[in-house]
Amino acid sequence: MPWLLLGIAIVGETIGTTALKASNGFSHLGYSLLAIASYSVSFYLLAIVLKTVPVGVAYAIWSGAGVALVTLIGLVLFKQKLDLAAIIGILLIIAGVFVLNTLSGSTRQ
Repeated sequence: MPWLLLGIAIVGETIGTTALKASNGFSHLGYSLLAIASYSVSFYLLAIVLKTVPVGVAYAIWSGAGVALVTLIGLVLFKQKLDLAAIIGILLIIAGVFVLNTLSGSTRQ
């Protein structure tokens, strides 16, 4: 169950960050409220996950997956460009999340 909640927390953080960008510095009320609500749900669920999953592991997965998803959204929705160094960095983050989830004993409960 904590892994499902962590997944939902990642989605919430991704929606929140996307809405934060769309809010244009909190100048659009709807996107601003969506950002606040999404981050609130995300932090609440992350707090629940931290009861059973080590903080370093949970936060690494939450933030790493969030970075990768927000980057993809930035590419598609906001037409943002990445240079080679940014692409390599994001691939390393994804690789780290993969290693934590599949090879590390730290994620076992």
